[in-house]
Amino acid sequence: MPAPERIPSRSLTDTELLTLLTEGTITVLGQVGGASNAVLHCTVAYEGEERTCAYKPVAGEQPLWDFPDGTLAQREVAAYEISRATGWDLVPPTVLREGPYGQGMCQLWIDGPESAEDAPSLLALVEGEEPGDGWKAVGFADVGEGKTALLVHADDARLRRLAVLDAVINNGDRKGGHLLPAPGGRLFGIDHGVTFNADDKLRTLLWGWAGEPLTEEALAVLGRLAGELAPGTALATRMAELITPAELEALRERVAVLAKSAVHPRPSGQWPPIPWPPV
Repeated sequence: MPAPERIPSRSLTDTELLTLLTEGTITVLGQVGGASNAVLHCTVAYEGEERTCAYKPVAGEQPLWDFPDGTLAQREVAAYEISRATGWDLVPPTVLREGPYGQGMCQLWIDGPESAEDAPSLLALVEGEEPGDGWKAVGFADVGEGKTALLVHADDARLRRLAVLDAVINNGDRKGGHLLPAPGGRLFGIDHGVTFNADDKLRTLLWGWAGEPLTEEALAVLGRLAGELAPGTALATRMAELITPAELEALRERVAVLAKSAVHPRPSGQWPPIPWPPV
């Protein structure tokens, strides 16, 4: 059927999307190149509805010495659960399920803006030592031939929420390519396999607010999240299925420390603060 004549998919609720991702039939379209672990571009269909998704089978994961327990797929789902609990919904709907190549993570595929002109500028390299209005400085980057440029990110409320989420989940790999602008002004973060370590692993490009006070919104979210992670709650029970007891306790501690300090964290100095490659 020609594109102009296709009947558009109806809007699905989060619950319906999770059911589709969990129960639907996965058809592999191809493999996403350039990834450290297997990422398959797929469709998932259920009861007349079909969406595009990313499927990452556990069988395609590379072992990591500092993440010896559980699977990257479980951590991806755990990141979604925490994102959902914040109410910010910064991670696309994500489930753990069986697929064509065994158990893995299945995540709703996010289509970007229709044109490059519609895509917001979130990261940039600028000359000089000041970021300019509307930007936050990250640090200086080597751009070759003995030259450096200032790496900056947008002073954007959506990015600021994501910086808080990354601190909570201890994201060890927040690269520029993991930021997905979406239609309607939405912004999503993806690739959360190296998260929730009990040790400080925070590596991100979103250091622009380091040491600045958290917003009132963020403090309210942290307070609510602390309650939802208390032992015996539904969220705590779900997280215990996805990460280790030590990692769950460290998660609670990070939430408590962030809320008490009321500031965005600074690099610890014990771990490279920016992932490589940064994009």
